[in-house]
Amino acid sequence: MTTASRQTSRRPFGQNYAFVVAGAIFLALLAAAALRAAPGVLMLPLEKAFGWDRASISLAAAVGIFLYGLTGPFAAALMNSFGLRRTVTLALLLMAASTGLSAFMSASWQYVATWGVLAGFGSGAVAMVLGATVVNRWFVARRGLMLGLLTASTATGSLIFLPAMAFIAEHGGWKPVVITIATVCLVLAPLMWLLIPERPSDVGLRPFGAPDDYEPPAPINAGSALTYAFAALGRAAKTRTFWLLFLGFFICGLTTNGLVGVHMIAFCGDRGMPEVKAAGLLALMGLFDLFGTTASGWLTDRYDSRKLLFVYYVLRGLSLIYLPFSDFSVISLSAFAVFYGLDWIATVPPTVRLATEAFGDRDGPIVFGWIAAGHQLGAATAAIGAGVIRATQGQYVEAFIIAGTAGLVAGVASLMIRRAVPRPAMA
Repeated sequence: MTTASRQTSRRPFGQNYAFVVAGAIFLALLAAAALRAAPGVLMLPLEKAFGWDRASISLAAAVGIFLYGLTGPFAAALMNSFGLRRTVTLALLLMAASTGLSAFMSASWQYVATWGVLAGFGSGAVAMVLGATVVNRWFVARRGLMLGLLTASTATGSLIFLPAMAFIAEHGGWKPVVITIATVCLVLAPLMWLLIPERPSDVGLRPFGAPDDYEPPAPINAGSALTYAFAALGRAAKTRTFWLLFLGFFICGLTTNGLVGVHMIAFCGDRGMPEVKAAGLLALMGLFDLFGTTASGWLTDRYDSRKLLFVYYVLRGLSLIYLPFSDFSVISLSAFAVFYGLDWIATVPPTVRLATEAFGDRDGPIVFGWIAAGHQLGAATAAIGAGVIRATQGQYVEAFIIAGTAGLVAGVASLMIRRAVPRPAMA
């Protein structure tokens, strides 16, 4: 791009336009978080409306969660080749179409096809790898803090949408919920196209905090996104760091999205708690995760990421083991919501930091995409596994104990990661 054309496309706020981009991405991640949280709200209404059992309903959530994660590394490579703005906009349109089509479903396989397969692919492109890609591309300074804020959008999505969706489902059934999600995604798609330039250099800017002599890494060729995604995996898979991070994030998904995110409302229903009140409990977790994950980003800029992960996983594991044996009083549940909420996805900033240090600024977001696929594989395992346990045992106690024990294992595994020498920030 010539100097003249850059000047004409220059955006307001100067270098601070990076924060406008981050704000737009926050909204997109928020919509994806709401979509992924919705199956937990829909479980009981769909059970009542169609008579489907929880194992069948959980299958759609498990497929969606798995594809949400599997899409990540390819989406990260696609953003470097096909384009960040195009990828995000098309993903939101796919999310709108898939959830909108589900309003006409009458069989459980249609729920799997729309909310599982199509919405899984769409939301997978608007996931944690999107936050990592945007932060690496638009920020040199304050990366940990900004990634913490973007990651917190998952909590904020739950905070804003879960109680509202539960209220809508309780008074209007499942169909108004899916129409609401489809509308939100449809409105956001053109907004992303307008607000997000492809790269800072396209609007005559440098990443926030970059020096005057900053040179961005060369973009990936348009035809090689798939090849590069697997090549980055091949390089990373030769290291112990990758597999320990993958194991930790598998357990992270097992102990959050798949178990608590999908089954917490149904678990509370088994204990006599109304859906709206149970959704409010998840929203309280989301509120405190907003603070916890942001604080985790701040801590990641200052302390050893391995030790942070150890603390996060161990505390989460202990809280999950405690929950089934609590008295489910307002006090005990509120204490759990605050404690667990602060730790919900606080693991993301230190995990991204370790991946970037070990694999560099170009490979880092794509490798993190593969690690995030492990997160969603763990979440899918918990989503379907807890549903099967509930269907066969009539309770969720065993599922929570298994997940809590796995959290302790992840904490130990995090301390076994070898700390790499930080690589210079590039984009």
